[in-house]
Formats: sequence, C-alpha cells, structure tokens
Amino acid sequence: MIYDASLWLLGCLYLAVGSFLNVVIHRLPLMILQPQAKVNLCLPASFCPSCRVPLRYRDNIPLLSWLWLKGRCHHCRACISPRYPLVELASLLLGLLLTGLLPLVNLPVALVFVWALLALSLIDWQHQLLPDAITLPLLWLGLLLHCFDLLPGNLSDAVLGAACGYGLFWLLASGYRYLRGVEALGLGDAKLLAALGGWLGWQPLPMLVLIAACGGIISVLLARWLRRRPLQQALPFGPWLSLAGGYGLMIQLL
Repeated sequence: MIYDASLWLLGCLYLAVGSFLNVVIHRLPLMILQPQAKVNLCLPASFCPSCRVPLRYRDNIPLLSWLWLKGRCHHCRACISPRYPLVELASLLLGLLLTGLLPLVNLPVALVFVWALLALSLIDWQHQLLPDAITLPLLWLGLLLHCFDLLPGNLSDAVLGAACGYGLFWLLASGYRYLRGVEALGLGDAKLLAALGGWLGWQPLPMLVLIAACGGIISVLLARWLRRRPLQQALPFGPWLSLAGGYGLMIQLL
C-alpha cells in the first residue's frame, strides 16, 4: 500500500514537471525571439494564447484539465494544442520508466537529463532553436556531476567529450559555410553535443552522432515521401541528438 501511494505521488510530481516543461517550451522561445512580449517563466500567470484570459486554477491540472475541457479554452472555446497533454504524458511515462529501471541514486540525475532533452527537442522542432539557457547549464551540470563521481566515467573524459562535441560540429558548420556559403549546422547543435559529451564522455560521441544522423536522414526521406517536403529544407537536428543522448545515458547507467 505504501509503495502504491509512493507511485501515485511520483506520478503527480512527474505530471507537474511536464506542466512546467510546457511553460518552458512555449515561453523560452518568446523570451529569445520576441523580447517585446515581456514574458518570463514565472509571469504573467498562465493565459489562453487566443483570448489572453487568465486560466482558472482548475484549468491548470496536468492532463486532466485538457481532457475535461475537451481541448478548448473555457472562455473563448479556441482549440488548445494537444502538445500540452502530450508533453505532460511524456514526462509521466519517462519518469515512471526511469523509476522502474534505475537505482534510486541515479534516478534524479537521469530525470533532469531526460526532461531537459525533451524540452530542447520540442523547442528545436517548433522553432529550430536550441536555447543557451538550457544547453549551457546542462553542460556545466554534467561536468559538476563528474567532479563528485555522480556519473560513470571521470572528469577528464567529460571535459574532453565537451570539447570534442563542440569542436566537431563547429568544424563541420564552418567548413560547410566556407565551401557552400550557407549555414548547415547551428551552433546550438554544437552546444548540445558538447553537453552530451560533458555527461557521457568522449567515447560515445561517434555512436551518438551516427544514431542522430541516421534518424535525421530517415525523417527527411519520410517527409519527402509522405509530405513532398523539399530535401534542401532545414531539418531540426536537436531531437535526434537528444534521442541519441538519452539512449547513451541509459546504456551507461543500466
């Protein structure tokens, strides 16, 4: 009975984290791309994007409020994106999966890592943006965790991984820009790979890049086949790096 109650509490916590991730995913790009919007992660209180009426407390219950309102604003009846409940559900499922797989000592670290990658993936998917406000703290956190032996590997491998991760993509981006005169990779991707290197060390980086590249190529071909998407259209690479990074951390912790 105590174990069941603990799972319910953890489930509520994971849903609450998913609700906060929705705030980050929606507002952080606005703070960067539209500073005139005058929003931050705390203020103003949550409101409908269509009519801008503040949400009632019962409209902010993770997952349940969207279902109760049938995906519409209580005031103007405008559609609410299904992204909100899906992010909350993803946060819950990832949290419960990690809770079931990892020992307690590794769980908080893995949760922070996976939730940060989830936020980065969705921001990059929508805006082709990987904010420094997430990637750089993630990098420094990985290095600090290595300082206290809270991650597998050692600090020197982590520092080398961060340097190699950033340097590899910086060289690729600079070389392509020099040869073709256009941007191929943003430095946000380089900073994310540096963060992954800071967490996982330098050794898994080739595997991570290979997994991400294969995922990106497959998604481009599928988009071309299903939606006639031009092959030259920019592809958000952050989600694939995040997927590879999450896989790499699980391999190390299990």
